Amino acid sequence: MMRKAIGIMALLVFLGCAGMAGASPRPTRPIKVVLSPASTVPTADIMKNLVNKCPNVSVTLNPKESNYMLAAQGWSGNYRFTLYQKGGAAVFATRTQWLSNSVKDVCKFINSQN
Repeated sequence: MMRKAIGIMALLVFLGCAGMAGASPRPTRPIKVVLSPASTVPTADIMKNLVNKCPNVSVTLNPKESNYMLAAQGWSGNYRFTLYQKGGAAVFATRTQWLSNSVKDVCKFINSQN
């Protein structure tokens, strides 16, 4: 009797774990970022890195549709990015030597908020 109960419990645990493994992760909602008019880093350079590091984030021209505004300033060896949420509050800033690292930092922050 005891062996039968243990067998049934093991089967239930196995089936429960198998059901969780097959569950797909909740899709992340797309995030839209508008570039500040004061940005000095070309949009194409930001997009090139953004597509690889943060596929759920896109750049829009319409500030009303955006979740964040990105002020991307600097030049090779000295990039300074500041991220503002809708309403104007600065919520994140990073300073890096490489453009790809600045974009990676912004992506990591955005994805940690959603």
